Amino acid sequence: MTDPHDDIALLGYTDRLSLRGGETIAFKLSSTTGAPVDAQLMRSICADPNPEGPGIIEECAREWFEPRTVTARHQAFHPGSYAVTEKTMRLQGQASLSAIVFPMLAKAAPQAVLGVGAITLFIDEAGAAAIRLGNTVVSTAIPLKLREWHRLEARITDTAIEIAQVPLDNGVATAVRGEITSRDDTDAQATIGARLAEGRAIEHFNGKIQTPEIRCDGAIVAAWDFTQGIPTTMAIDTGPNGFHATLVNFPARGMAGSRWDGSEHCWRHAPDHYAAIHFHEDDIYDFGWETDFTFTIPDDMPSGIYVMRIESGGAEDAMPFWVCAPKAKPRAKLCVLIPTFTYAVYGNHARPDFEPSWKDRIAAWDAYRHNPAEHSEYGLSTYNFHPDGSGICHASHRRPLFNLRPGYLTFGSGEGSGLRHFQADSHLITWLHRQGVDYDVITDRELHEEGVAAIAGYDAVTTTTHPEYHTLETLDALQAYRDGGGNLLYLGGNGFYWRVAIHAENDSMIEIRRAEGGLRAWAAEPGEYYNAFDGAYGGLWRRSGRPPQMLAGIGFVAQGAFNGSYYRRACKDPAYDWVFDGVEDDIIGNFGLCGGGAAGFELDRFEPRLGSPENAVVLARSEGHGEDFILVPEEQLTHITNWAGEPVEDLLRADMIYFDLPKGGAVFSVGSITFCGSLLENGGANNVSRILANVVNRMI
Repeated sequence: MTDPHDDIALLGYTDRLSLRGGETIAFKLSSTTGAPVDAQLMRSICADPNPEGPGIIEECAREWFEPRTVTARHQAFHPGSYAVTEKTMRLQGQASLSAIVFPMLAKAAPQAVLGVGAITLFIDEAGAAAIRLGNTVVSTAIPLKLREWHRLEARITDTAIEIAQVPLDNGVATAVRGEITSRDDTDAQATIGARLAEGRAIEHFNGKIQTPEIRCDGAIVAAWDFTQGIPTTMAIDTGPNGFHATLVNFPARGMAGSRWDGSEHCWRHAPDHYAAIHFHEDDIYDFGWETDFTFTIPDDMPSGIYVMRIESGGAEDAMPFWVCAPKAKPRAKLCVLIPTFTYAVYGNHARPDFEPSWKDRIAAWDAYRHNPAEHSEYGLSTYNFHPDGSGICHASHRRPLFNLRPGYLTFGSGEGSGLRHFQADSHLITWLHRQGVDYDVITDRELHEEGVAAIAGYDAVTTTTHPEYHTLETLDALQAYRDGGGNLLYLGGNGFYWRVAIHAENDSMIEIRRAEGGLRAWAAEPGEYYNAFDGAYGGLWRRSGRPPQMLAGIGFVAQGAFNGSYYRRACKDPAYDWVFDGVEDDIIGNFGLCGGGAAGFELDRFEPRLGSPENAVVLARSEGHGEDFILVPEEQLTHITNWAGEPVEDLLRADMIYFDLPKGGAVFSVGSITFCGSLLENGGANNVSRILANVVNRMI
């Protein structure tokens, strides 16, 4: 078997992305260099490698972590989801294995459905149902139709084996019988969705499996009911022997099964309609590597962004993490809210527009050199697809995430730095340092777990460039902070857009169901719009009655290519002249490291019908967006009509707004992902920087 680490000699990840003083973070490494690994802690200021900008800026943090040398080794990871029993069973007498399946991928390799020891019910290389007993294989030789339900059943006696496949759409049943001379009835674990060989799961199934069952002499040995425990990682055996199975690598649950008829869309209301689990050969989220070293955060360590850099035999890697201020003890007036849920959801996004020519810029800038488009074996993002064509709906940071590295380029061509997420957010961090503005960081993890208490003590809370993914808890916390008198700055675009859920058994696991509506990388199948993790309706917060306008005053309206335009000042009311103090031009932000302009890529607009407050003032409005910009699907009704009922060209804009709140707080929103990319132009001496400085200074 080819070692997936052969071409990447050194990699690592952390067990958590954020923590506070007194808490411990674990570093998990894999190395094939054969040399010791040197670890050094740096504080990250700027993660943009563009030589036209500040460049990578990191400060040595050895005051808090003395550099050390550790011994690392190769650590394997094994993609593919399946279920396996802890207890073993022995099949004697006349045994039968059965399951209802919905195959979704034809491939020239076996795909195991259900097995015990030497016996495996599977789909063979020709796509037909088959049974294997040791070295004896019997197949129906008739391929199953993909994306259709079939019942498979295998019978084993002392002298024969038989396989049958029955389409559930009243198609023709097929059964084939073969002779055997002996059978092995040793104790073994049962597996669903894969086969065990030498302790490893192989021959993973791609598609849905429902109601797998094993009988001996007509009596039930095990009968797994996937409608039970849907939010868990346990497949419940309803038979008399308790052969419960652990689900490995998080296959998708709450999936529409063969009984789903469209009469109900929530698995909590009609569990019998959701008796299937969707298995994939590439499911891999938590690598489960062993820890190589740990670091306990000193109580007096400054809040901020840190990077553990490791080097071995000329190979390098860098693992970022966020140190938060002590709980309920802010050390600054400003809190920067870090969107780690969004980082994880985009983790290892293999962009379909990736071009090998991007490597020229990567080399010239000495940027981070690995790209998920060339390393799908490490697991992709929820913006990608499984091999069977289904969208990836789970994410986790507990694996190496190439695009969560200083110097990573999301786009390797076009104007500017080509950054998104962590690297683009560092433009704001650099600006704060250069402006001399003290800040703490809090991530959405603390917000999710602690609620408004995580940010209650701050004069102002600012987002970064793209706070897209939120749980109910994080939205509620921000709303409570704002309505309780806090000041909120929304310095991005396409924020507060998708609803996600966190798994109760593994807090790194995030679920996204891309339900009806939204600008989507893929669309959830009908009937599969409800999260398995928490049972809530997934998709857009707008469709759950929480449009972004209700929190930030603006919401996602349009997207284009990664380019930026400018704002034009729209408010001349003297009451708001303080926002523009020191700004002489009406044209704002016609420059920047992200797309060449402060208003670009993804844009948000003011819309009272979705919750934008009546007292909000549109300070500036973008214009000049190219033909590549389009309305998001929820705004476009037909080819000639849209939800707002306004000319499309008038809707393709970012609105910069400000409004006061009854209890003394205020909201400032800019409506553009590329806004922060303009802060550092001319060393920070520019109108975008001046406007933000005016607002921040007023709020804190």
